[in-house]
Amino acid sequence: MFRLGYNTNGLAHHRLLDALRLLAELGYEGVAITPDAGQLDPLDPSPRLVEDVRRWSEELGLELAVETGARYLLDPFRKHWPTLLDPDPEQRLRRVRFLERSIDLAAELDAGVVSLWSGADPAGAVADRRDEGKPPEEVWQRLIDGLRRVLEHGAKRGVRVAFEPEPGMFVERPAGYLELLERLGSDGDELGLCLDVGHCVVTGDLPVSESIRALAPRLCHVHLDDCPAGVHEHQLFGTGVLNLPDVLNALVEVGYDGMAAVELSRDSHRGAWAAQESMQRLRAALTASH
Repeated sequence: MFRLGYNTNGLAHHRLLDALRLLAELGYEGVAITPDAGQLDPLDPSPRLVEDVRRWSEELGLELAVETGARYLLDPFRKHWPTLLDPDPEQRLRRVRFLERSIDLAAELDAGVVSLWSGADPAGAVADRRDEGKPPEEVWQRLIDGLRRVLEHGAKRGVRVAFEPEPGMFVERPAGYLELLERLGSDGDELGLCLDVGHCVVTGDLPVSESIRALAPRLCHVHLDDCPAGVHEHQLFGTGVLNLPDVLNALVEVGYDGMAAVELSRDSHRGAWAAQESMQRLRAALTASH
């Protein structure tokens, strides 16, 4: 059975140790930590805090994962920049080094998975939209070159790298992830999939349960959230169009045993309530799925 977790990007106004205790008390068994400015900054981490988070998580029975979605950590003016697709090799290298540091942090925390995404192409190319032509090969090559370095570093540190298709980025659908694996060749053997079920709603990869069954062998991390059809806006379960019982049933059916973490990054202003409400709705959906 998979572990239900919660992403700390939805608890941005909580001290990290307070967030761990809160989530454990609510019944979560995992925490997907988004290291950020003021939240275990991966560029300048406090060794004492890293050790405290590792020890507290172990004592509370919480599995950890590390997410790399900090919005303005590398560029205070542009969200999620630079990316692995930046035309400037020095800027791409900054992203690679950030991802390598995130892997190091995961190893220090005893977290088994680090999730990442492609980022957006500055020219707007998208790899996997149904209604557009093929993107420039040089964009693919930038992504592949960066990922190979990151995957090599993950293998050295014993940390699994999970790639997340993200709406609005170069790779935004599961189909793009599968093409990425083909292009990586044998290097892609180590690249797991982080599937955000709400993103499948946004991109029209429905029903989500079919994507879970088709991609089960690659699945090593899951994000749980609801979204309106075609709109990339993470919402509480039941406020979008996601069939949550069907999704949870599919995860059980395929034997997924990783973390399935709620991601409500827009809800930090009501983070404690959102985490509690999400757990109640998850429990109800798990009951309904059986």
